[in-house]
Amino acid sequence: MSRAALLKAAQVRPSLLEHPENLMTVDQFIALCREAIRGTGDPSLGIEYGKRLKFTTHGALSQAAISCDTVGQALAVFIKYFRIRFGYMRLECFTEGNEAVLQLEVLHDVNDLYRFNVEVVISSLMDVNLLLFGPRLMDGGSCRVDYPEPADPGAYYDLFGSSITFSAGANQLRFRREFLELPIALSNPVARRVAEAQCEEELRRLEAAESAVGRVERLLESVRDGRLPPIETVASELRVSPRTLRRQLSNEGARYQNILDSIRHRRALELLKKQSLSVDAVADQLGYSDPSNFGRAFRKWEGMSPTNWRKQNA
Repeated sequence: MSRAALLKAAQVRPSLLEHPENLMTVDQFIALCREAIRGTGDPSLGIEYGKRLKFTTHGALSQAAISCDTVGQALAVFIKYFRIRFGYMRLECFTEGNEAVLQLEVLHDVNDLYRFNVEVVISSLMDVNLLLFGPRLMDGGSCRVDYPEPADPGAYYDLFGSSITFSAGANQLRFRREFLELPIALSNPVARRVAEAQCEEELRRLEAAESAVGRVERLLESVRDGRLPPIETVASELRVSPRTLRRQLSNEGARYQNILDSIRHRRALELLKKQSLSVDAVADQLGYSDPSNFGRAFRKWEGMSPTNWRKQNA
């Protein structure tokens, strides 16, 4: 495809790409991805793109991770600064039994690019894994994605073999828990401190340019279980008064309660897709002490009960 045509479609000036400290907006990136998929006609373009995001592409973030002592430390650093590279997605790591799990969530509601974004991250992580450890990290491991098997799944089987599962209810890379302790040959505490300092500076620049709504959403998204905090708690975390935060949100045409409802709505849909959870359990995870209150809220969002929505979207 024509580079000039791609950049024009995304309203990206070529000069923007000439300096590594320049940032592209989410809207520009979305436009760029949509035009690339349309122009190539390749539904698995995300996998190819992710494989081309080499380890060195991520600059200081890559250096900080590769300078850690173990895989577990490297993942902790990568997750801590993940948003300086993928601002509208979240990566987390946790353990389940004998497995370590890397789980990816796409936070922006861009449904036509959902699969693309997941492909980019999981294939990029796999490429880095193969570079550093060869095939052993996925020995006994697996990949799960939260969408149906595509018409031509060949690119997935080329990357993951038979260990890929579609419509799994989450986007995950799983590997043996013991591998978190694998040593990294390039461990260097001095290089790690220097690289992390650069990551911190990038994070500060990013946060300084972030809207009040964005800061609030990011903080609320970090609360994964139970009741979401009141505005007083969020304001304290953001180091402003509740009155100032309300004014900042109002200046952007937003209200705190509406942001809360939007996050609860999105999480409710995610949790209801997990058939292992009862509706009452979903309500509890969302912080509703009374399931009937969750039912009333859900009817306002979707025009039907949680049970009926689950049946229609099973």
